[in-house]
Amino acid sequence: MEITSWILIGASAAEVIFLLVLFWFFSRLKRSEHLLNKLQANQERLLAKLDINAQLEQELMQSFDERQHELMELEAQMEERIKELKRLLSEAKGVTRSPGLLREIITSGYKAGRSKVELAKSTNLSVDEVSLILSKNNFS
Repeated sequence: MEITSWILIGASAAEVIFLLVLFWFFSRLKRSEHLLNKLQANQERLLAKLDINAQLEQELMQSFDERQHELMELEAQMEERIKELKRLLSEAKGVTRSPGLLREIITSGYKAGRSKVELAKSTNLSVDEVSLILSKNNFS
């Protein structure tokens, strides 16, 4: 065989080797592209989950702010009610200490059969004061 045949066989063998290397390179490139697409899909899912989490966090914070505002309103309402109840309680104490009411309590209690000592304890008066009130209302 001549040298040209050997050169032709060597060139053909080199072409076949280059062709095999080219197929190997493209298969690796295809695998890399597939992995890259998979990573992009995973990244998109992760971003979607992060968006959902951010939205949930925003809703949670908004709900927290609303609840805090409601609690502040309730606290203000309770303070108003406390003031009103204190005012009513002081008025009630003033009414219960009025002489007319004490006289009525003592006379009705005495008519119901309660003793002077019991009436004195319940009205925070002395037994002598209860006796005086009863004697003024024609009770002995």
